[in-house]
Amino acid sequence: MEPLGFVTWPPEPIKTERLVLRESEARDRTAFVELLASPEVNTYLGGPRPRDEVERGTPAVPERWPGSFVVELDGTMIGQILLRRAARHRPAAVGKADLGYLFLPRAWGFGYAAEACAAALDWFDGVLPGEPVVLATQTANVGSMRLAAKLGFTEVERFEAWGAEQWLGMRSSRTVGAGR
Repeated sequence: MEPLGFVTWPPEPIKTERLVLRESEARDRTAFVELLASPEVNTYLGGPRPRDEVERGTPAVPERWPGSFVVELDGTMIGQILLRRAARHRPAAVGKADLGYLFLPRAWGFGYAAEACAAALDWFDGVLPGEPVVLATQTANVGSMRLAAKLGFTEVERFEAWGAEQWLGMRSSRTVGAGR
């Protein structure tokens, strides 16, 4: 994946009804380690990495680059939103912004992912108007498929990769998503 391009970073924190999207800080390191080492979070992402490996490889202030948002609830990190350019992907996705997200299992089922992704997409539409965004997920990931539909992504193609059927969707900046 590659950077988004010329965007002012970090933006002012983005506030939604319940959440704050912001740049990562040192206090988020433990939550990042938990995300990357969690078997539940990584079920459809190739599986978790060993916790000791994640601990060794995670810098003091993790994931600090344009397009990487920490999702905070009541002052605590519960997830991450990623927006970056797809460099090596399906032909329909190359060069487009790619939306990714990871949430801790304790944050699942409350609509936080939809709220946070909609806010990040609104930000993206404001800084790079008119640009489409892609999202890829395994078709077996029912929650992610529902979220993609809720955010206005429409199917471009299905393909086989990593031993499972994958889904690629695209959203134009004019699409109305969750929370708008």
